Amino acid sequence: MSDHKEAEKKIALIAYRLRQAQEALDDARKLAEHAGSLRSIINRAYYSMFYAVLALLLTIDAGASKHSGAIALFDRHFVKTGLFPKELSKILHRGFEHRQRGDYEELAEVEEADAQEMLQDAGSFLTAVRTYLKTYGIND
Repeated sequence: MSDHKEAEKKIALIAYRLRQAQEALDDARKLAEHAGSLRSIINRAYYSMFYAVLALLLTIDAGASKHSGAIALFDRHFVKTGLFPKELSKILHRGFEHRQRGDYEELAEVEEADAQEMLQDAGSFLTAVRTYLKTYGIND
């Protein structure tokens, strides 16, 4: 495949991941507006950030088969290099922990404040990723 076709394919996949991220965030917001489960709000808000990270990783031709691997790559290539502030790493790690607890931990209590914080954090995270990707000429 030609370099041009490869570049087009990569841009299309990045845009797809950004659409997934926005869809997950929209779902989280709808759940919050209509008294959906707090676990589901946290899950969808986290996945919004996760899909955004997958979009970023495509820009460096990296990928990960596990969430923890994707988060580690984000930290290594985007936070430690100064492309993104450490606060976004903290948001992503906190989101991962909340989602893990809500999805897998038995008898885990999910707090409304955590769900609301996740919604705000996911929105901020996605905005930062979109802003960064625009420097690559990528608009979803």
